[in-house]
Amino acid sequence: MKKILYTIAVCAIALGASSCKKLDNYEEPQETLTGSVIDAGTGKTLQTENGGGGTRIKLLEISWSDNPTPFYIASMQDGTFNYTKLFAGKNKISAEGAFVPLMQTNGSGATTVDKSQTVDIKGTTTVNFSVDPLLRVEWVGEPVLNADGTVSASFKITRGTSDPGFQNDITDVHLFLNSNKFVGNNNYDNRYSPQMDFSGSSANAQLGQTITLTTKGGPLPTKRDYFVRIGARTNYGLKYYNYTDVKTISVP
Repeated sequence: MKKILYTIAVCAIALGASSCKKLDNYEEPQETLTGSVIDAGTGKTLQTENGGGGTRIKLLEISWSDNPTPFYIASMQDGTFNYTKLFAGKNKISAEGAFVPLMQTNGSGATTVDKSQTVDIKGTTTVNFSVDPLLRVEWVGEPVLNADGTVSASFKITRGTSDPGFQNDITDVHLFLNSNKFVGNNNYDNRYSPQMDFSGSSANAQLGQTITLTTKGGPLPTKRDYFVRIGARTNYGLKYYNYTDVKTISVP
């Protein structure tokens, strides 16, 4: 009797394993979504942070549901994105970051602005977004290695949007410095990276003017390259930074 029960149990386990294997026998996701988030005023890609804390692409797969769970793709710091492991299907796609929102709602939750794109993702699909940054941060000349081993960087900040609803007060400006090219608020050397803080609307007087920041903490260690960029942000929303592109400076 025990042998019969044992044989039945083994068969049941084998059948269960076989059944599970059939249920999980799906092809891996292999579709690609690529594209750029572009500053509408300059035509250049919108600089951001690498990975989390900056621009992200929001996907809602509406092939099978009217209320799908959002899936997010982080932009690279140069404003481009490329994700190669998606399932084929119809998606409603938008972008979120330090720019005027592509999706806006009123106090009742009704959608008032919808600049998302609905696309069928299959093979390699390219989607680009044109946005108005909250701030536009631009270099004035090149960063300079000073005789005392510090680095000075000049830049200017202007509003990236004429919409007064998104012209919030500037809270701070930061010179980010790091020993690798992935530099920003989520990756910098605090020993040398200075910050300017503002209260209320005090930063408005700086708009359009040349500002210079110099690294702190004494001379930089020699015989290496450093990567620098400027970030500025307002008190809007999640307080993401707008950035310049990354510059390299060599310390002999």
